[in-house]
Amino acid sequence: MERRKFLQQSILAMGGVLASKYSIAGLGKEDFPMVRVPIAQRRFKSDAVERVIKEVRGSIGNKELGWIFENCFPNTIDTTVEYSTKDKKPDTYVITGDIDAMWLRDSSAQVWPYLPLCKEDKNLHKMIEGVIRKQTEFILLDPYANAFYNDPKKVSEWKSDLTDMRPGVHERKWEIDSLCYTIRLAHGYWKITGDTSIFTPDWHKAMLSIIQTFKEQQRILDDGPYHFQRVTNKATDTLPMDGYGYPVKGNGLICSMFRPSDDATIYPYLIPSNLFAVTSLQQLAEIWEKTGKDAAWITSARDLARTVWQAIQNYGTTFHPKYGKIYAFETNGFGSFNLMDDGNIPSLLSLPYLGAVQETDQTYLNTRKYVLSGDNPFYFQGEAAEGVGSPHTGKDQIWHLAIIMRALTSNDDKEIAQALKYIQTTHAGTGFMHESFDKDIPMKFSRKWFAWANTLCGELIWKLYKEKKHLLDA
Repeated sequence: MERRKFLQQSILAMGGVLASKYSIAGLGKEDFPMVRVPIAQRRFKSDAVERVIKEVRGSIGNKELGWIFENCFPNTIDTTVEYSTKDKKPDTYVITGDIDAMWLRDSSAQVWPYLPLCKEDKNLHKMIEGVIRKQTEFILLDPYANAFYNDPKKVSEWKSDLTDMRPGVHERKWEIDSLCYTIRLAHGYWKITGDTSIFTPDWHKAMLSIIQTFKEQQRILDDGPYHFQRVTNKATDTLPMDGYGYPVKGNGLICSMFRPSDDATIYPYLIPSNLFAVTSLQQLAEIWEKTGKDAAWITSARDLARTVWQAIQNYGTTFHPKYGKIYAFETNGFGSFNLMDDGNIPSLLSLPYLGAVQETDQTYLNTRKYVLSGDNPFYFQGEAAEGVGSPHTGKDQIWHLAIIMRALTSNDDKEIAQALKYIQTTHAGTGFMHESFDKDIPMKFSRKWFAWANTLCGELIWKLYKEKKHLLDA
């Protein structure tokens, strides 16, 4: 066992140089340890998910990727789901992994890859219905919060934050994408299942609250009701200017005081999240139109989407001397831009995946070249891998989410194959994805239990199995 562990670490430390000769999981090509949670300890079970795992692992030539798929694809349901019923309706609490709280963003993204299986698995269908119902409950509690507890009476460890903290709220960092993800999940669930029972009076009330929150955070007349400060030695965990952030010049864009990484924005107009909001508002308008809801609601959603989209075109792009017209990461409406990208999602890299731009959009293609270059201050290149990182995890730390997203937004076989290689050579012998890892030494990673990264990896491999299986046979 000690020799086996030593070989694992040696291979990884060399940045995958030996990966073509030796299996990272062990001494032989077929020797992969059982690391998935034992059946008796799994928190939720799905026959459809098990069928897909058996089919994919048994059919692809790359046995290590098959092993990673078996570990990662079911990780959300294996380890993070707490399913029950409330008032005889499904009720699902989904933790992010190693933190016992439910993020609106993470929970939506964690269950998203399972949506195509809902039609053949009634239990899975109900579980995801329960996520949507739980998210509705949380938005009604506080549309400005990003993470919540299952116990509505639980008081957060962040109770001393200078903001309107309430019982049941884990953290109150205002992030546009939190609300966008809830719309995306509900819309995707509805399109696949045809089930409109989730669109309850409370759900519609929550959606109206989302529109109100977005409009408040356009900050046209004033700074709005939201403010946040934390006693901390991390600048990214609090907001300046009495908790309202640095000033913006109102132009139709929506302020997001924190990024998807839960780090504070520098300039509050976070462009990837604004683009995501445009798509989400259009999806909301479609739901309301198809279900015969108030015409005024439909108009409000579409008008807001149109306003934000136009503002992005007018104020959210800039000209780069090397790449041409690109989307900024952040701006303030005064002409200042923050050019970078972050490994979390939504990112500039992820925009086509979220349906926020067409993959042929020239501004996106220019932006993508910038993001995946040394001109992006958070693009790191090392002995083990290269990819997008984040201020959240510091210098030289590459995010697995970004490596996976690069493949999900590419049609280039060579680029996708490289991402798959990095997945194999940077999991540190664990068979799972992580939040981030050192660009030179993958054994130095953050978050050994990060369900979103795991399930997204499963989504990628399943997608490639259906569309580009030859890349999984190498």
